[in-house]
Amino acid sequence: MPSTFTVRSRTRERNSILSRPEFMSLNHQPPRGAPSGSSEGRGGGGGGGPRRPGQIKQQTSQKGEEPTESGSKDRRESTKMPEEDCMQLNPSFKGIAMNSLLAIDICLSKRMGVCAYTSSSWGGCRSMVALLALTGHGITWIIGTIVCLTRSNTLAGQEVLVNLLLALILDVLTVAGVQRLVKRRGPWEMTPGFMDCVAMDVYSFPAAHASRAAMVSKFLLSHLVLAVPLRILLVLWAFLVGMSRVLLGKHHLTDMVCGFALGMLHFSLMETVWLSSNVCQTLISISTLSWSPFF
Repeated sequence: MPSTFTVRSRTRERNSILSRPEFMSLNHQPPRGAPSGSSEGRGGGGGGGPRRPGQIKQQTSQKGEEPTESGSKDRRESTKMPEEDCMQLNPSFKGIAMNSLLAIDICLSKRMGVCAYTSSSWGGCRSMVALLALTGHGITWIIGTIVCLTRSNTLAGQEVLVNLLLALILDVLTVAGVQRLVKRRGPWEMTPGFMDCVAMDVYSFPAAHASRAAMVSKFLLSHLVLAVPLRILLVLWAFLVGMSRVLLGKHHLTDMVCGFALGMLHFSLMETVWLSSNVCQTLISISTLSWSPFF
């Protein structure tokens, strides 16, 4: 049997351990049904033993961090989730219609690009279609108009040619500016050729050849006396020039349609600011004097 001395020493040692500040809460057990906050208050301060500063700092930091994190998460969810739900689950009718039309346009344009490469279904006709597209090129028409202007001797012919030259320059600059703003690529992602870079016809929207063909055909139909077969051929030429760029895979169908509309707008603008024969003669004389030292 253990001696009385050892039992007393163990009891004394146990009482000394429980009298430490960190074990004061074990000596004062809270009554049943009492809230946990009251037991903490009595255990921490009722026994007279102060808590260590490390524990107090850790508890206060945890209590201070939890509501801020939960509150910030609630705020982020309340601000972001409704917008994402509206964008994904409730798209607007306008957005659906625009995306559907663009998808149809891309699909049809890719199917119509039968001369895009030599290995395409109509690859054998690529050179002929490219030659047809060259007849509507801006550089071709500007050089041809300047050559005809230098050989023209009548005032009426010079008046028509000067206004046509200004319309061609306006068309090239306007189409190049719109293409730089939109920067839409063609359906087959082809690199532009040398002539396209010279004429600033790098991007797809709007189709420069279609705009130029529509403007030139309307201009010639309005200011030249042509027979009916020639008028029909001129309209057919403008349509085929616009279609040739689609067949070559350079433009979409919407690019061609918008190009035709832009060409008609250029014609209407030139009709509004039409230059008279006197103004045309002044411009011709000024240009002749400026270019005479080089010849």
